Amino acid sequence: MYTDFEMIVFIVAIGIGTFLTRVIPFILLPDGKETPKVVLYLGRVLPAACMGLLIVYCLKDVTVFAYPYGLPELIGIVSVVILHKWKENALLSIFGGTIIYMILVQTVFV
Repeated sequence: MYTDFEMIVFIVAIGIGTFLTRVIPFILLPDGKETPKVVLYLGRVLPAACMGLLIVYCLKDVTVFAYPYGLPELIGIVSVVILHKWKENALLSIFGGTIIYMILVQTVFV
């Protein structure tokens, strides 16, 4: 178990790290300067790359050769896509797909 002093050091270190990651862009890119092309490029490609990484991570342990053959995951993914195409609301898609998946794995595919 950690002592009180160690916990305080951890909290302060995390606070400083969080503060620095928020402040450094404003220090390096003051007003009036053009945003570097690499930053614009990363702003375009990183959201899709992060989503792809999350999808791969979520599906890494799915076995398609044993019951339930990945059906809850597939139905969850399809429901997310349908909800997003229908309402174009990311939160509704995420929560709706999660709820559908959890209902499937806890009641249908037991």
